[in-house]
Amino acid sequence: MGPAKIVIVGGGFAGVECARMLERKLHPDEAFVQLVAPSSSLLYLPLLPQVSSGVLSPRAVTVSTRRVLKRTEFVPGMVVGVDPKTRQCVVRRASGVELALEYDHLVLTPGSITRILDVPGLQEHGFGMKTLAEALYLRDHVLRQLDVAAVRGDEEEDRERLSFVTIGAGYAGTETAAVLNRLTRAAAKRYFPRLDPSHVRWRLVTHGDRLMPELGERLGADAKEILAKRGVEFVPGLSAAQVTARSVTLTNGEVIPTRTVIWTAGVAPSPLAGHLGADTVKGRIVADTDLTVPGLEGVWACGDAAAVPDLTKGGEVKCAPTAQHAIRQGRHLGKNLVAALRGKPRKPYKHPDLGMVVDLGRWDALARPLGIGLSGAPAQFVARGYHLFALRTFAARTRTMFDWGMHGITGDDFMRIGYSDYPTQTIGGFERTSDYLTADEVAKALDVDPELA
Repeated sequence: MGPAKIVIVGGGFAGVECARMLERKLHPDEAFVQLVAPSSSLLYLPLLPQVSSGVLSPRAVTVSTRRVLKRTEFVPGMVVGVDPKTRQCVVRRASGVELALEYDHLVLTPGSITRILDVPGLQEHGFGMKTLAEALYLRDHVLRQLDVAAVRGDEEEDRERLSFVTIGAGYAGTETAAVLNRLTRAAAKRYFPRLDPSHVRWRLVTHGDRLMPELGERLGADAKEILAKRGVEFVPGLSAAQVTARSVTLTNGEVIPTRTVIWTAGVAPSPLAGHLGADTVKGRIVADTDLTVPGLEGVWACGDAAAVPDLTKGGEVKCAPTAQHAIRQGRHLGKNLVAALRGKPRKPYKHPDLGMVVDLGRWDALARPLGIGLSGAPAQFVARGYHLFALRTFAARTRTMFDWGMHGITGDDFMRIGYSDYPTQTIGGFERTSDYLTADEVAKALDVDPELA
């Protein structure tokens, strides 16, 4: 009997940690491991808001999967379907070609996606904060609004461009609004001659009545106070009812003129979770405490797409879809899979919540490690220490520390790359060779007699 074939679906925290544990515990002749993911880099999601604000470079929050994993075969593509009966999964490559991968054990860690509600215009005009591309594009878009408003002069259009609305006051929404608000106000001070920082307006909209309930009532109130001092308006009890290119309508009927609606109102499990025929809870695959999927032999699941019982809380409570649980579940699944291959007993997953950290920019931070509430510099020390520990390589930690240090010394930069300026991805599109006007077009634009032009 040859080595067991293990296919891991997803290259996020859970999938990579599982693969690392398998490499550490298994001999090469015991198993052949493949990891399927669209990208060969592991993205550290908690630091995306700092990329959007320019504090960190994109390379600081991404780790090469091939640098972390030595013996695991990386398969670029997406698993778009699974047939548990034949033990095969369908992988769609970037070229569009589909292939079948056979497995003895299938590890499902496809992660989560942004939860999109049925809000008219949201898909077309909303901005997300779930991928590196979204973070970079959002930064470019936000600074572009200031660029245009600094010279246009039309009051109604300026009001739209300088008004920013974030829907969702959880971790991602609060941090994104906090750091981008600080960036835009700092940028406005340098835009000559007519842009007043007080004209920049940020709103943080949530259907609840508190910021980041996970922080607790006191720290949540502290977060609200910090943001209020910076000029971020907290709008509780509401959400978006409609989004257009130039406005957002809230559920109470209020229309806010804006060109920027950032949607961070929660996440949803990967759609792959519903393709297996397994039981689900709110779209998440039901997993046992040992991280196996009941009724599907050889199938395991963990991370955001899995509903894993939280043994520290008991009852029907499931582990929250956080990076903290994904990392530890991935490691635990790897150990249990090794035990299964060697005929040894598997252990249940049990991990207490260590709390959360929130970086609001500079020395404004909040943390709740082990239930202890911290704010200011102590919280920032804990927050950044946690992030450095969670990054998987020395290179990523070094880049992140360097970027934090440089930003602390030199401050903000307001350079745009110009993602949103290009009509196509061709050479002519990027270099904008078709933008130049003919003599007649110049005359028309300047309202000049063509014969005099």
